[in-house]
Amino acid sequence: MTSVTREPSPDRGATIAQIAHEIGVSVPTVSKVLNGRSDVAAETRARVEDALERHHYRRRKAAPPPAGAGLIDLVFHRIGSSWSMEIIRGVEDAAAAARMSVILSELGGVHRPPRAWLDATLLRPPRGVVMVASRLSPAQQRQLAHRSIPVVVIDTDGEPPPDVPTVGSDNWNGGLIATRHLLALGHRRIAAVSGPADMLCSHARLDGFRTAHAEAGATVDDDLILPGNFYVESGYRAGHELLTRRQRPTAIFAGSDMAALGVLRAAHELGLVVPRDVSVVGYDDLSLAQWAHPALTTVRQPLAEMGSMATGMLVDLVEGRQPQTRRINLATELVVRESTAEPA
Repeated sequence: MTSVTREPSPDRGATIAQIAHEIGVSVPTVSKVLNGRSDVAAETRARVEDALERHHYRRRKAAPPPAGAGLIDLVFHRIGSSWSMEIIRGVEDAAAAARMSVILSELGGVHRPPRAWLDATLLRPPRGVVMVASRLSPAQQRQLAHRSIPVVVIDTDGEPPPDVPTVGSDNWNGGLIATRHLLALGHRRIAAVSGPADMLCSHARLDGFRTAHAEAGATVDDDLILPGNFYVESGYRAGHELLTRRQRPTAIFAGSDMAALGVLRAAHELGLVVPRDVSVVGYDDLSLAQWAHPALTTVRQPLAEMGSMATGMLVDLVEGRQPQTRRINLATELVVRESTAEPA
């Protein structure tokens, strides 16, 4: 007769046999989930993972794969603009230098990875994960840690846990210098097209926008601040709404270059000339900004460098080294081109 060895967790809590009995599965099924085996149905895997988390079952960490091999999973909440392409370029360059490959995952616009992503990641598994504008729940982070899969976040959508390394840029300063530029030109009726309300960078850029007004003793008109999502369509819609008002703004600060392109299109359709009738400032300094008509004044944030530095931090963690710092905030700068001028 074959006996089943019951493996108590290190804190003498529930055994895998007790967990299996509680949720009505076999001990080998629980063991397969613990070992990252692929031959477990997704629904069953979810029930087992929930039970393990509920009982605080502490798993032995998996041994990491050999150095200099394997995959980095680059996870975006959404892919589809030049902004994401710049980050991908930086990540791929740094990964190639470490003799690693990059795979892309997209979360369909949400900032919290669903269980399906986590299941697929644990089955793959990558050497590490770089998340862009998204973050894991504490339970998801623990599950990756149990498998020795470190995580680094680029442009976090909120305050990350203190043990998760992050790379970002100075969004507050970006909003500040963009608005200072418009104020210095003499604009006082300045509109803003913001980014998603659930992203920290959107709030930081608007805070900089407001601070610049306060410095200049100018009043912010909240009716001139419209929501957006950093994509062309939202800039186009906001541009149409702002520029058809009886008292239209003399300048618009867009939260991204893509949104600024939408504003430029709206202005053109309405028969307005940029910058004679309205000045426009973007954000990111994507390669297409200099080819816009007129060439776009914008805030440069070093997207490729952010991707490269985040990957370097991840490689350090994969190879057992602690990064010199867990918080990197790169500088932003204003690039003045042809889309801004003094108000007529």
